[in-house]
Amino acid sequence: MKKNKFLIVFFMLSQTCFASMQMDEKGMVMNANSDNLPKDCSEISEVVNLTVHAGQKYAAKFNGKMFAFDQQQWNVKPCAKIDITFINDDQIRHQFMIHGLPGYLYPDGMLHLELYGEGELKASLIVPSLKKTYLVHCELAQHAEKGMKAQLKVGGGDGDLPSIPLISSPIKEDAYFFDWSVLKLGGLVMSATFVLIFFGGRKLLNLYLKD
Repeated sequence: MKKNKFLIVFFMLSQTCFASMQMDEKGMVMNANSDNLPKDCSEISEVVNLTVHAGQKYAAKFNGKMFAFDQQQWNVKPCAKIDITFINDDQIRHQFMIHGLPGYLYPDGMLHLELYGEGELKASLIVPSLKKTYLVHCELAQHAEKGMKAQLKVGGGDGDLPSIPLISSPIKEDAYFFDWSVLKLGGLVMSATFVLIFFGGRKLLNLYLKD
């Protein structure tokens, strides 16, 4: 009897898990929600169409970063429905994850979109009425640390999260022990020295040959 109850519970949990996940050869979406209102929302306040790009080229404007989203912050109204189009412009895996959402609607408190390479995914969510700043990032190893991090502000948010590129300071500053400006200056000096040696040597050689 206990074994049967265990199997029933396991089956129900597994069905819930698979119901919240869609997966194919390109990627997966977990915990999308386009219909169920949060408990503190009586209706949808607005529908926001949000297109997010992810890739190496978007990190070029950030010193020392390798990956990034094309934007680092989005603002929506409380109780907004957000229709997300997530586009991966790289040939490697990237994720778009929102953390801190209510667990009764979003298992583990998160929405998860993932692409295994170049491609596009769509998913929706409805945010609660609470004024809050939600973390958005790629959870693959070091992708967030290398720049793929942003924030979603609902109702203006409750402040900025740390280490959002171009928005907030990191908890721990990156340490660059090499002064690239010195390298550039050294390179100019070396180039000038080479030019002087080259043309000076040629002049001396011509004088020698004339003699």
